Amino acid sequence: MASIFTKTKLYLEANSKTWESEQENIRLQNDGDGEYIKTWSVDGLSEPTDSQLASYDTAGNTVETNAGIDATRRTQYGTWQQQMEMIYKDQKNGTTTFKDHCDKVRSDNPKG
Repeated sequence: MASIFTKTKLYLEANSKTWESEQENIRLQNDGDGEYIKTWSVDGLSEPTDSQLASYDTAGNTVETNAGIDATRRTQYGTWQQQMEMIYKDQKNGTTTFKDHCDKVRSDNPKG
């Protein structure tokens, strides 16, 4: 189940708003019994109902899963210095080490 943060962010984006521009106007909370919107004061946009938020659950799961995959890929790609070294050696030696490495990282960590 996607977090309320992710579903709220998707709701804002679907209504031409961004979390970054509205985060000061929204308070999300978890008192141990689940997540909920504590305060909402977004100009021109009503607070989403539970069913509206629930409608973003599948998309939210995809966003969260892909974020985890992106984090894993960033680690496996190596530092920019390591990547530049592979690119330099490929150019110098006529090899495809960097491309092969990137392809392997992607195939080992596919997005859904």
